[in-house]
Amino acid sequence: MTAELISGKEVAASTRSYIKEQVAEWKEKGVEPGLAVIIVGENPASMSYVKGKDKASKEAGIHSVLHELPDTISENDLLNVIEQYNQDTAIHGILVQLPLPKQIDEKKVIEAIHPDKDVDGFHPISIGRMMTGQEAFLPCTPYGIIKMLEYKGIPIEGKHAVVIGRSNIVGKPMGQMLLNKNATVTYCHSRTVDLKSYTRQADIVIAAIGIPEFVTEDFIKDGAVVIDVGMNRKENGKLCGDVLFDDVKEKASYITPVPGGVGPMTITMLLYNTLESAVREYNRQAR
Repeated sequence: MTAELISGKEVAASTRSYIKEQVAEWKEKGVEPGLAVIIVGENPASMSYVKGKDKASKEAGIHSVLHELPDTISENDLLNVIEQYNQDTAIHGILVQLPLPKQIDEKKVIEAIHPDKDVDGFHPISIGRMMTGQEAFLPCTPYGIIKMLEYKGIPIEGKHAVVIGRSNIVGKPMGQMLLNKNATVTYCHSRTVDLKSYTRQADIVIAAIGIPEFVTEDFIKDGAVVIDVGMNRKENGKLCGDVLFDDVKEKASYITPVPGGVGPMTITMLLYNTLESAVREYNRQAR
């Protein structure tokens, strides 16, 4: 058996095409989705990422604002900038690029974004709504993974999913989203004893542990679906995931590559959430 690839590029292209069509339709009704991306400092990786978000937004027809701030800015001044966008009716989504300089409390910044504009899905209120099955903006990376599984028609309900990793950005919300889709979910992490005994039972394995090529073929059972969230750089400079791709692909039924797997879906779902935010605001005003 050789696994079928789940191409994030393919799913992202399809989803972005849908977003672009929807944005055009809503613009005809006088609704233009708007996204503000705030970056503090000049971290090259962060700058490249936010410029990618800005470009993708504009390609989808979304009004995009890229707000660059110096790394010397005070926490209070940054919070004031966020509040300005909270009050700006042309902006439906606010994203502050992480990490932030040491003088700024990331938790305060995340909580300063109004939940109705929290298109990253990181606000405690958004997380609480997700946990209780209410309408909420879902964190973009795990949300993208759900979309990839659905695109391929891979069943989630009743399946045993093992999530390796428990970060607030991917691992924890990933498990909750799978649970909301009626999967049986097991969380594993760096303190898990006999990790393989859990992953070998899994129908779906989500690898989000941040260790290059950690998951090998003896971690999974025949026919498992393997989603690799990792993005690591080897000593030779090549990118790799958390899964030893060439080995695992001979045992899995479906697998995501790195690069070109989960990565393209993160920005895509950010655009999706921004569109959704604009639609929700329109519906609130129409009531």
